[in-house]
Amino acid sequence: MAALTASSSADAGISSASVAPVMPSASLPVQRSRGYWTAAMLRFVHDPVAVGAALVVLMLIAMAIFGPWLAPADPYDASMLKRLKPIGTAGLPLGSDELGRDMLSRLIMGARLSLFIGITPVILAFFMGSVIGVVAGYAGGIVNTAIMRTIDVFYAFPSVLLAIALSGVLGAGVVNSLISLTIVFIPQIARVAESVTTQVRGRDYVEAARASGANAFTIVRVHVLGNVLGPIFVYATSLIAVSMILASGLSFLGLGVKPPEPEWGLMLNTLRTALYVQPWVAALPGVMIFITSIAFNILSDGLRSAMDNKG
Repeated sequence: MAALTASSSADAGISSASVAPVMPSASLPVQRSRGYWTAAMLRFVHDPVAVGAALVVLMLIAMAIFGPWLAPADPYDASMLKRLKPIGTAGLPLGSDELGRDMLSRLIMGARLSLFIGITPVILAFFMGSVIGVVAGYAGGIVNTAIMRTIDVFYAFPSVLLAIALSGVLGAGVVNSLISLTIVFIPQIARVAESVTTQVRGRDYVEAARASGANAFTIVRVHVLGNVLGPIFVYATSLIAVSMILASGLSFLGLGVKPPEPEWGLMLNTLRTALYVQPWVAALPGVMIFITSIAFNILSDGLRSAMDNKG
């Protein structure tokens, strides 16, 4: 009887232990996953070389915007008594050009025109080429063939020769240079846009949207553009360096900006006769073109690495 009572007591204890309420554990903090653009920005910020290039680009843009207030002298004020002064001359920290104009002021003011001619064609080509490439890539079939074979006609020519030929036909001037360079870059951006769109067109979410009855415009606007504009933008950024060099080359050949406007390519042309007299002064516009091109190239590589989420 005592053993039975002990067994019953043990069973009761086990039952009470099994149904004893469990104390709630401390809840763990919920970590929200970073979005794509946030993660890309963080990767870009942690790249010191790309950040340095971005700072150089921002400084050049600031110099172009605030050039009239930063220039220490009138960039058009000529004086034959001051012509071809060396770097470090009193009142002329970077010397003077063949007409005695302050080189520092002309380089600062030249940033505005040089960056404008270098960046604007890429922006225009980005929008036009993206539209052409996305339409060709999404439509496919005979539409793709007709558009891309026409693009290949322009793409077959080297960029330099095509820019010179178009500028020679249109004539010298800033507007004609912008038109020529825009036409040069549209085929290149359109090819990239068509290639990326063709890949995205076959994704499952695009097929699901098409099966749900969404029209082509809605699919392109909602599902395609968000996935193709990033690679196109990165590629367009890399073209700015090429555009800077081509724009300066056109001005150097007399097919771009006309004197006496301060523009780095035109300044190289006018200073080439002073190369043996003041080589350091004559090389300054080329140094600015080199720095700008390298900065945009490094910035483009940094953006490409930051937006690559495969690693």
